[in-house]
Amino acid sequence: MSLKLEPIRRSIVVRCSVEQAFRVFTQGLSNWWPLDSHSRAVDEELPGVTPVGVEMEPRVDGQVLERLSSGELLSWGRIMVWDPPARLVIAWKPNKKPYPPTELELSFRAEGGGTRVLLEHRGWERLGNAAEKMRAGYVQGWPKVFDARYGEAAGRAG
Repeated sequence: MSLKLEPIRRSIVVRCSVEQAFRVFTQGLSNWWPLDSHSRAVDEELPGVTPVGVEMEPRVDGQVLERLSSGELLSWGRIMVWDPPARLVIAWKPNKKPYPPTELELSFRAEGGGTRVLLEHRGWERLGNAAEKMRAGYVQGWPKVFDARYGEAAGRAG
């Protein structure tokens, strides 16, 4: 019997246009992502380097990349769907653990003078025995990273 874990779903309304909300998420990652606590360099305790930014290559098969102080780039995932400004799907793997990626989907739609941004993080069953623990970490992390940090940055863009 395979383990079936529900996707993590988050939904926020930000006070900016759909285009601005999409742009803040895809082009402004370094402005709001908490690299001091949520990065490969920190997680993997890489000696002598610090994370200095995160960027997204804006196309299907583009990468989400963490930039280190050494100039090295570490992959966090691959873009599977690039449909600005409505939708983005990423094969999400911001670590070097021997597990396949999960999927991170974001959708953006106009709502009441702002934008509703929906996040769905799914595919936990791919992680086997590590699924529950890894999912629990994201259950704790997404409210801080997505709801608070991204939500605040997108609100400033409006």
